[in-house]
Amino acid sequence: MSTARSLPTAGTHSLHRAESRERLSGTTWDLLVVGGGILGTSVAWHAAQSGLRVAMVEAGDFACATSSASSKLVHGGLRYLQTGAVRLVAENHRERRVLARDVAPHLVRPLPFHLPVYKGGPHGAAKLGAGVFAYSALSAFGDGVGRVISPSKAAADNPALRTRNLKAVAVYGDHQMNDSRLAVMTVRAAVDAGAVVLNHAEVIGLRFTRGRVTGADLRDRLDGAEFGVDARLVLNTTGPWVDHLRRMEDHRAAPSIRLSKGVHLVLRRTAPWKAAMATPIDRYRITFALPWEDQLLLGTTDEAYEDDPANVRATDTDIEQILQEAAVSVHDEHLSRNLITYAFAGLRVLPGGPGTVESAKRETVVTEGPGGMLSVAGGKWTTYRHIGRTVISKISELSERRPDWTVRPLTGAPSRMPLPGLSNPEAVARQLLSDAETGPSLAPETAHHLAAHYGSLSFDIMRLTRQDPELAKRIHPDGPEIWAQVVFARDNEWAATADDVLRRRTTVTIRGLDTEQVRTRVQELLDQRA
Repeated sequence: MSTARSLPTAGTHSLHRAESRERLSGTTWDLLVVGGGILGTSVAWHAAQSGLRVAMVEAGDFACATSSASSKLVHGGLRYLQTGAVRLVAENHRERRVLARDVAPHLVRPLPFHLPVYKGGPHGAAKLGAGVFAYSALSAFGDGVGRVISPSKAAADNPALRTRNLKAVAVYGDHQMNDSRLAVMTVRAAVDAGAVVLNHAEVIGLRFTRGRVTGADLRDRLDGAEFGVDARLVLNTTGPWVDHLRRMEDHRAAPSIRLSKGVHLVLRRTAPWKAAMATPIDRYRITFALPWEDQLLLGTTDEAYEDDPANVRATDTDIEQILQEAAVSVHDEHLSRNLITYAFAGLRVLPGGPGTVESAKRETVVTEGPGGMLSVAGGKWTTYRHIGRTVISKISELSERRPDWTVRPLTGAPSRMPLPGLSNPEAVARQLLSDAETGPSLAPETAHHLAAHYGSLSFDIMRLTRQDPELAKRIHPDGPEIWAQVVFARDNEWAATADDVLRRRTTVTIRGLDTEQVRTRVQELLDQRA
């Protein structure tokens, strides 16, 4: 396959939608990725690094479904030890540490975990103590040694901990991130490597040449414009909709996946949380209480879902279940419904098969349809880069059976290529506050927030405030974000709707601060796109 390109200059992140459509329809791409969640974005990134001409389209916003409805963890998977999946845990740990040290230290940060052991609970202190020690050993003790501490020591670190009938607390380390921000940075990385992307572009049909899938017809959901994209290979990474696209290729295609619904709650924090809590509910399930974005994140559920993926919602029953499960280890005053600022639901994509969704394997499945379209289902945030490389290897193997084109294996791209904005967040925050002495004033919480979500790209945001000091004002007085982030999201991060900005480019919605006045002003700024 030819690797010659006619692509946007690296760093051109927000082409006007009409120009993007023209570029997408004006060439034959080596790879068309349909679906802009973590899987599709990772494949697009790695494929572009390997020299392929890559296009990626997404029916909604990037990471708008499953990929932004996670538990916000980059972790080894402590519960996998219970099933004997030692190699899987070790692999997860390696990828977790590469993300935190080399790829995205500005977006992925360490988080200590407390695992309380209550009288009559599903696990004993000795078993959990051995488990967290083994867990930390598999990470080469990079986050310290897993151990057991006393209830009094745990309560001193976390006053919200319920200590009645508490026997001991196991301690271990993992990492945390903002999934939406990590996703958009990966999209930027893909575009920097040469990919052309477009969100809010829905596939309405596949293109065929002599029985092979050779592209797709699309509709821009924002203005209704229809256009086509030709490609030598189409990759289906549409998550919960993967079988919908497979049926476009073959109307007789049998279901390949099943869905599990996971719900989370975001609450205002009423006390400091120095550690996350992971509380065993039964032999297999754990409920989380995580300090996240200055809030408290609770969850999750794990129930079979068979309705339209577009209709997934957090119900009152889901909310009550999460609050009740959290109350096993968290004092009631921290769990009032009045503290809830946001509730969200997502769908895990699991391989089809017997048994309950709780016991289903969390694995990635790659299948090839009769028209040559590849479909990828499953995956997790921790290993999203590894999955991208695996899919590229699969594509390389597939190309060997096609005499008309060849995909080079992914050998030239560094395995630890960093995401845009790579930096030390603390150093960035200090520099932002120092620079503010000669420009618009910046509150310390805003400086730290920018540094932890944009890294060194924070300085690009601050340049906007020097051009227009009004953009240095806060979007809402109770949150750290400033209006310059909206303009930056519009011009550099493909934000096209108020939800794109408030829910996924910033944390305004999850803090419960997206008032009608805020949304109106955000839309005004979006409409000012040149």
